[in-house]
Amino acid sequence: MARMEFPRKIRRIIIERAAGCCEQCKAKLKTGEGEIDHILPDALGGEPTVANGRLICRVCHAEKTAADIQRIRKADRQRDRANGAIRPAATIKSQGFPKSRQAAERQAKASGKLPLPAARPMFAQIARQS
Repeated sequence: MARMEFPRKIRRIIIERAAGCCEQCKAKLKTGEGEIDHILPDALGGEPTVANGRLICRVCHAEKTAADIQRIRKADRQRDRANGAIRPAATIKSQGFPKSRQAAERQAKASGKLPLPAARPMFAQIARQS
């Protein structure tokens, strides 16, 4: 997916709105010194609009870009994990289920817990009267 750059018209509006100051640290900028930045990065769904753009100095832009890269990589890892591209780090360790009713009773006695009641039928047979 190609990066979405700000069109000239929107860049001009953002520069006029900033009035020669960095919109993050409020430092006074010389002509051509500021950089237009996506508030929400393009890789995370940010659009090239006036509301999502701001004029910031090079120092602030470098700091924000470093933080954005970390957020983008985290989103990539989460997406890959959810899609199954990355295997889980480890399996869940648990005691497991007992193999038989007697094993369940022994396990319940050993842990001091009461055993579960016997299974009940879900549906009752109704006698039809004709």
